[in-house]
Amino acid sequence: MKTLLKTLALSLLLGTASMAVAQDVAPININTANAELLAELPGIGSTKAQAIVEDRDNNGPFADADDLTRVNGIGEGTVANLSDQVEF
Repeated sequence: MKTLLKTLALSLLLGTASMAVAQDVAPININTANAELLAELPGIGSTKAQAIVEDRDNNGPFADADDLTRVNGIGEGTVANLSDQVEF
């Protein structure tokens, strides 16, 4: 039982530490980042990241987060989750 409690406490501490690190990361610029960097954003992945780059190349830069909805597969929910992690 003690081992289980220690493991749970350690997991909680590590989870909290990783959240603090994630909050300190600078926002990713959607208009300059490559697909590899964009894929690190939550809810994006490699396929959507490549679609963002292709859309940007074909249609010009994104003015704000709402513009990301012009990319197939990116909806308002994804945009809401990204709002504090991206810049333009």
